[in-house]
Amino acid sequence: MSTSLASLVADSLPRDGVAGALAARVWRPDIGGPAIAAVRADGVIDVTPTFPTMRDLCESPDPAAALRQASGERIGSLDEILANTPEETRDAARPFLLAPIDLQAVKAAGVTFAVSMLERVIEERARGNAEAAVALRTEITGMVGEDFSKLKPGSAEAMRLKAMLLEQGSWSQYLEVGIGPDAEIFTKAPAMAAVGTGADAGLHPSSSWNNPEPEVVLVVAATGRIVGATLGNDVNLRDVEGRSALLLGKAKDNNASCAVGPFLRFFDATFSLDTVRSMVVTLTVDGPEGYRLEGSSSIAKISRDPADLVGQMIGPHHAYPDGAVLFLGTLFAPIEDRDAPGKGFTHKIGDVVTIAAPELGRLVNRMRLTSDCAPWTYAASHLMRHLAKRGVL
Repeated sequence: MSTSLASLVADSLPRDGVAGALAARVWRPDIGGPAIAAVRADGVIDVTPTFPTMRDLCESPDPAAALRQASGERIGSLDEILANTPEETRDAARPFLLAPIDLQAVKAAGVTFAVSMLERVIEERARGNAEAAVALRTEITGMVGEDFSKLKPGSAEAMRLKAMLLEQGSWSQYLEVGIGPDAEIFTKAPAMAAVGTGADAGLHPSSSWNNPEPEVVLVVAATGRIVGATLGNDVNLRDVEGRSALLLGKAKDNNASCAVGPFLRFFDATFSLDTVRSMVVTLTVDGPEGYRLEGSSSIAKISRDPADLVGQMIGPHHAYPDGAVLFLGTLFAPIEDRDAPGKGFTHKIGDVVTIAAPELGRLVNRMRLTSDCAPWTYAASHLMRHLAKRGVL
């Protein structure tokens, strides 16, 4: 990895440093497995004897207070661990950061922003053709406009709009979940399959039209209580999903295609769900050819409140005994041409994607083909054996 990427990973803390309750997962080569860690001013502290998994910490009555009170072995300084986290230059004999989630279900909400909804309609009607999308974008915007942000999904006004679009033959399954009563919530990846900051993120080689999706990821206990948040990249294959919404699994769930991190920040006096509701998430893509793309996503413009999305994900009809994390969706949909006119944006191998928010820090990944990313080999069975061997279960 380049020096610039290493410096991006090094600058991973939130704007207020370690003032918040920050938890990490760290790979410890000296014990052959991952550790749950508290990120503090005096270093990164292994609290696994108290909380064997991140799931256990998230299920505690007050995760922020519990994390602050937990004692343990110092693994090293955060600077040392961050410096060793970029995958290409990593020394496997020294500690490095992992994705900060483990046994939780990894879920995602789609079409939660007006612009995102518009782009999904375009994908569907363009059938994966980036050039056709340009004309369709103009047509659909002229018909229904872009500002759905004030339209409450499921409201009488939304249903009147639905009826009008049906009459005009312009209804779409994406508009259904965008303004209808039911949110789109899907499984992004299996538990423990996410990659963390500094890791390579995967693009399926069959895709020629794809993009990053910078998102806030809520951390939810098994009871449905929202306990914190982190950042995520819901890597999206636009041409694959555009061919058919039934290909959502192929478009979303691939090797290394779910990036989460760098830390979990638990709710406390410094950080709350209201903080999340007003956050702005920024995105930067730095290409190997010198290309640069910048954008942002304001959670304040979300069409469905984060608490409503969590309520649709988990409850009396759908339980997650190990809790869950939920990607909230993105306002950002890159349409600027990167190469030929009319082709829009798509990734190139070697792109460095930085997703950041002052309250949550910086998530940095380099894009590679899924076949070239490190394979997923460490799952729940391996974790349980490690924890049993360590004597903390």
